[in-house]
Amino acid sequence: MTTNLIRDDFDRLALLEGDDHVWSHNNHYHPFLLSQLPTHCEDSLEIGCGSGSFARLLAQRSDHVLALDLSPQMIQVARSHSAQLPNIEFLVTDVLEWEFPAERYDCIASIATFHHLPLEIMLAKMKMALKPGGVLAILDLRCRDNLFDLPFDALALLASASLKLVKGGRSRSTRAVQEAWAEHGKRDHYLTVSAVRRMCRDLLPGAAVRKHLFWRYSIIWKKPVSS
Repeated sequence: MTTNLIRDDFDRLALLEGDDHVWSHNNHYHPFLLSQLPTHCEDSLEIGCGSGSFARLLAQRSDHVLALDLSPQMIQVARSHSAQLPNIEFLVTDVLEWEFPAERYDCIASIATFHHLPLEIMLAKMKMALKPGGVLAILDLRCRDNLFDLPFDALALLASASLKLVKGGRSRSTRAVQEAWAEHGKRDHYLTVSAVRRMCRDLLPGAAVRKHLFWRYSIIWKKPVSS
């Protein structure tokens, strides 16, 4: 998917959705991701911040959060929801062209963004930008490795339907929002967890790559303090 198409898709979704205070497959994993990160950070980075819900959680444990997104409309929504948190800086940028500073961040997080980006290139950039001892936390969408994933994915369908009934979510979205997500999804491409593990084996030795319900995987990696 081209950069312009991704930007247009999320500009459209930002205008349609506006509020992000509903349960979703992504924010279901916010507590898990936070539990992997340092309890206090001087500088935190989020890549693909969307409407800023996770950036606001990072701001509670960080002196400064830099939150990046390709979509100007998403950044506008994020800023409007985060006015009470002056320690978050939102920036509209194409992360592939953005210059990552060396050894700057105590934590780098990204949620449901990396299937739009070349994972190996991005892992190398983030590895360089982490301070020694800093933590990388990624949550992204996955595709099925093999037929052994079928029972796991069937369980995800049941759990998703149950949680949507209890907590609300896209099942309560307008038809326009559902159509926008469906159209965007047609152009998405997802990696298998096995492929992600192969990439991490060389780039991030010791990284924990986990398969999750709701068609997600996570990468958690702590940069060694010394080589």
